[in-house]
Amino acid sequence: MEFNATEHQHIRYNPLRGDWVLISPHRLQRPWSGKVDSLQEELLENDPKNPLSPGATRPNGAVNPHYESTYVFNNDFPALLQEVPEPDVDSGDPLFKIAGAKGSCRVLCFHPKSNITIPLMTLQEIKRIIDKWCEELQELGKHFTWVQIFENKGDQMGCSNPHPHCQIWSSSFLPNEPKLKDSNQKAYWQKYKSVMLLDYINRELERKERLVEFNDSWVCLVPYWAIWPFETMLLPRRHILRLTDLTEDERISLADIMKKLTIRYDNLFCSSFPYSMGWHGAPTGSLTSEDNSHWQLHAIYYPPLLRSATIRKFMVGYEMLAQPQRDLTAEQAADRLRSVSLTHYKFQS
Repeated sequence: MEFNATEHQHIRYNPLRGDWVLISPHRLQRPWSGKVDSLQEELLENDPKNPLSPGATRPNGAVNPHYESTYVFNNDFPALLQEVPEPDVDSGDPLFKIAGAKGSCRVLCFHPKSNITIPLMTLQEIKRIIDKWCEELQELGKHFTWVQIFENKGDQMGCSNPHPHCQIWSSSFLPNEPKLKDSNQKAYWQKYKSVMLLDYINRELERKERLVEFNDSWVCLVPYWAIWPFETMLLPRRHILRLTDLTEDERISLADIMKKLTIRYDNLFCSSFPYSMGWHGAPTGSLTSEDNSHWQLHAIYYPPLLRSATIRKFMVGYEMLAQPQRDLTAEQAADRLRSVSLTHYKFQS
């Protein structure tokens, strides 16, 4: 019997994190008797009771302006604050380390309408979101080591409010995930004298089997080492460290590829596709002046849906105690995403 990656179990290496994922494609045949979620109800276009809507009163008493495009405000319940006391000096005990943590948390509303998501927006509306991401990174990056832009879409990803929005958390420290990526990209740079993710893009463009979308400036693909069933990565085709380095044309083409990807997501199960997504680029703040040439800007989408709009993957058991595992191969996932229409299901006859 010869090995077949679409039929036989194997492990794949993730060079960004320096770890492995178990691939078990034969498990796609197993019956499902686990949790089945209910579909999220259709939303009102304008819900005055939604605290993110234009003109609404938020829980802390603040009143939103009647915004007509994007709107940014400081999170009313932030995980990070700037004015906080520092912990006592570290005792030196290797088992009880402590360090200070300061930062800020902001909310960016994408659109005044609650029932609009990125695949249903115009390119200009998506471009305004990208412009605002760049503005916030430019401002917050002057003061903080890391600026994490991320969107949790859908209640299946724990989103507490369905109004289209993302969050921007800035911190005085480099968090675990970007710290891993910084270390592994730097080690690759030092060993091979080239940028890891640029080398990766070029190989993927040659192979084509995991590509989902691409244009002159961007590539969207299912990573070889993907963990989530329909996980994707967005990468610029030239060497770019941060969102703020994008040209006007690159921002426009990014809006185009984001819209196409999210239409494909929605069309996969004819539902508003949930996901967590975010941007990773070179660190900011005091680390801006360091040599960050090993970095390549990229976005990651982590969608939980597995077999249908109501059946999702859970990271439990083996994944928590041993290592990540997936059934669908990256190549199968990319093929399924490519096969769906670029006309949103709500507009198909």
